[in-house]
Amino acid sequence: MAQPAAWEDHPEPLAVDSAPRPEYGSGSLADLLPTLAAGMSVPGMTATITELTPADRVCVFLIDGLGWEQLRAHPDEAPFMTSLLAASRGGTGRPLTAGYPATTATSLASVGTGLPPSAHGLPGYTVRDPATGELMNQLRWQPWTEPRAWQPYPTIFDLAQKAGVHAAQVSSPAFQSTPLTKVALSGGTFHGRLTGEERMDLAAEQLAAGDRSLVYTYYAELDGAGHRFGVASDTWRGQLMYVDRLVQRLAEQLPQRSALYVTADHGMIDVPFDEQHRIDFDEDWELRAGVALLGGEGRARHVYALPGAENDVLTCWREVLGEQFWVASRDEAIAAGWFGPPGACDDRVYARIGDVVAAAREDVLIIASEREPKESSMVGNHGSMTPAEQLVPLLEVRS
Repeated sequence: MAQPAAWEDHPEPLAVDSAPRPEYGSGSLADLLPTLAAGMSVPGMTATITELTPADRVCVFLIDGLGWEQLRAHPDEAPFMTSLLAASRGGTGRPLTAGYPATTATSLASVGTGLPPSAHGLPGYTVRDPATGELMNQLRWQPWTEPRAWQPYPTIFDLAQKAGVHAAQVSSPAFQSTPLTKVALSGGTFHGRLTGEERMDLAAEQLAAGDRSLVYTYYAELDGAGHRFGVASDTWRGQLMYVDRLVQRLAEQLPQRSALYVTADHGMIDVPFDEQHRIDFDEDWELRAGVALLGGEGRARHVYALPGAENDVLTCWREVLGEQFWVASRDEAIAAGWFGPPGACDDRVYARIGDVVAAAREDVLIIASEREPKESSMVGNHGSMTPAEQLVPLLEVRS
């Protein structure tokens, strides 16, 4: 029997529990620093990534935007990192999962605090501040909000330093005093260096500065190239070649009893510029109906409904987006373990999550051309739970 015309227009929605949930508690970014700190006998830390072997001196090099799938697809541009793939994640040859959403502010907070988004409270690119009712950009920290009220937990660097571990961050000077750094990566000493080579050299020096050392370093420009030009571009591949040389430079300087771990905050996917792949919220009356605020980003949306319209918005978004997005209510997403262990969410975080949460499965975006012109023009995008976005490397070099 033929399907009704209305059903043909609105395919059956994806089941919420069919989304590939991040490996919270065993193999996510939030598990990395607690595992490494446990290996250095920092009190209260648990080694939940069981494949890793302790080291006295540990450096984490986070390359913004370097997804597992993108790295595997470019062996010629990244020969050194490619040589480490088979032994990644403690010799298993497996990646980590970033956590949801797979976006920079969320992932950096997960790395630095050792907590999932449902606990640290940075569950998206932009989320509603329950105290003001306004959208808060957690990457740029706009409008300004008291950092320690927004994210009150100590960082792993704080805890390591108190336990006598030499803790240090080596990054761009521009990040030294940002609220995101304060809530996610503070503790120990911050060392600002402009060039990648300077950061690698200083990271190696900082590793050698203590009998037990925990050092973090970061490179952002690969992500910027992906957003602007796409991961299929020559510019992105050129950045990957440069990053590969940086990793090798640092690896060759490791002091004794050291381990270097190379990871990332998310992967990336290029999305074509046409109406089929870029659904414009600002021009779609169905998606706008009953919506007070649109948060998140193109592939990981937080939707805040007008009071009383929550169920109608959920139903509409499921019908309109069909099999292109996983669409869940706030409670369904929390119960399914999207933001942390299933069912767990701090009270202060609960209302920051959208009444409706939409995560892309296909190569599609929900843009907002009028209210988000810059974000709507990006070639490369990320945020959702697909392997291209969610899987990140955990490459290892030991001395």
